[in-house]
Amino acid sequence: MKTTWKLDPTHSEIEFKVKHMMISTVTGSFSDFDATVEAADDTFKDAQFTFNAKIDSISTKNNDRDTHLKSDDFFNAEKYPKLTFKSKSFDGEKLVGDLTIRDTTKEVTLDVDFNGIAVDPYGQTKSGFEATGTINRKDFNLNWSAVTEAGNIVVSDKVKLIANLQFIKR
Repeated sequence: MKTTWKLDPTHSEIEFKVKHMMISTVTGSFSDFDATVEAADDTFKDAQFTFNAKIDSISTKNNDRDTHLKSDDFFNAEKYPKLTFKSKSFDGEKLVGDLTIRDTTKEVTLDVDFNGIAVDPYGQTKSGFEATGTINRKDFNLNWSAVTEAGNIVVSDKVKLIANLQFIKR
């Protein structure tokens, strides 16, 4: 029988990092997201991970940039309000699954550190994971591009994903 683990949102975060003008890195995050894991045992091998994030909750600490990211130049939050991930396999270190952004689904592989299981002071059993990976934003139709007068690309095609997730055993 599988055990369901539900996201503990107060101890979890989803971030992305992208190079700006190829000289600095901008970090963004999603504040409204949810995830679930169904696992046969405490190793989490072959567990089923599902995840979604509301595009409207994106934040890069700059309102103009956030509005631009929500527009059709990037995510088109009005037409495609969520991004989703559904796993296909997990061997304890590599998480393979389908990532859907806008109307495009691609298989991605994330590197995962399983940080273990612990019981909190309230008697809840929790598990922790850190997942990282890199995607090409243009694979998901996030195609907006600009070049400075000096020839620098304004936004890199490569986007780093970082998910620090804590789950509560149900």
